[in-house]
Amino acid sequence: MNPGDQLDEYRIDGIVSYGRTSSVYRGTDLRTQLAVAIKMPSPELDTDPTLAERFHREQEIGKTLHHPGINKVITESPQTRVYVVTEWFDGKPLREMLTDRKKITRERAVRLAVKICDVLGYIHGHGIVHRNLRPEKILLRNDDEIKLTGLEFAAMEGAPRLTFTSLAQLVGASPYISPEELTGGRGDARSDLYSLGVILYEMLTGALPFPGDVYDRLKQHPVPPRHIDPSMPLQLQEVLYRALEREHRKRYANAHDFAHDLQHPDQVDVAERRELRDWRNQRSAIKRKVLLFAAILLLPFLIFALLFYFAHP
Repeated sequence: MNPGDQLDEYRIDGIVSYGRTSSVYRGTDLRTQLAVAIKMPSPELDTDPTLAERFHREQEIGKTLHHPGINKVITESPQTRVYVVTEWFDGKPLREMLTDRKKITRERAVRLAVKICDVLGYIHGHGIVHRNLRPEKILLRNDDEIKLTGLEFAAMEGAPRLTFTSLAQLVGASPYISPEELTGGRGDARSDLYSLGVILYEMLTGALPFPGDVYDRLKQHPVPPRHIDPSMPLQLQEVLYRALEREHRKRYANAHDFAHDLQHPDQVDVAERRELRDWRNQRSAIKRKVLLFAAILLLPFLIFALLFYFAHP
């Protein structure tokens, strides 16, 4: 679509973003003259029946949600092609801010995470799991108002899968995906909270908790946040660990509990975690290996120096 093109009752004003499966345009509702966001499948996937069904499900889910943190879906009469229209929100993806600033202030990061918890708590209360939460799907305005987008991969509890394809295959091995989703599981509310834990970790430290291969989360512990930022309170590090538990049942049970601990750190009990002991032991082992390797490298030079000294007293 190009600026000036008309799509049913909408005029295309410009492109907002391109994606692997869809693109988002800014448009104008010709009936109300209000700005709207129009999401359409990528041209090569326009006739894909599974993707069309996903757009239909996103539209149906969106029409049931009424929360200030979610763009309102504009209901439509029969459409000439597949697309979803929502109200316009003049914000930028959280990804842009993280890319520009690497990390943000602790107070702001916690405040944003609490707002995201509020939205997640709302959709989870309606039996919906987001399943694709990452900084690109969180729109942020200068006044820190947020909107969650990207409900094309959302799932309703009890609803059948549209395909047998795992989420990791659909959206790629995202660094924000939970271990159970990475291995082909469907995921639930706690999977969304894991993704939020990764996002909060990145907002606070400017780094990802698993800097290596995305599959490291299946066997490795996250880098301790205080290793990156020693000034981080122990209670906040504990909150991150609880959100990033590898075992699904050990994570926060719901978004309300996650938000409560962020807002009341004085009530967070800091556990003596095996992850931290393992990390310290691992770091000590690495240091010993480095020192041993350095000693091995220096040994020939030392031997040569001694031989030279005794040959030229």
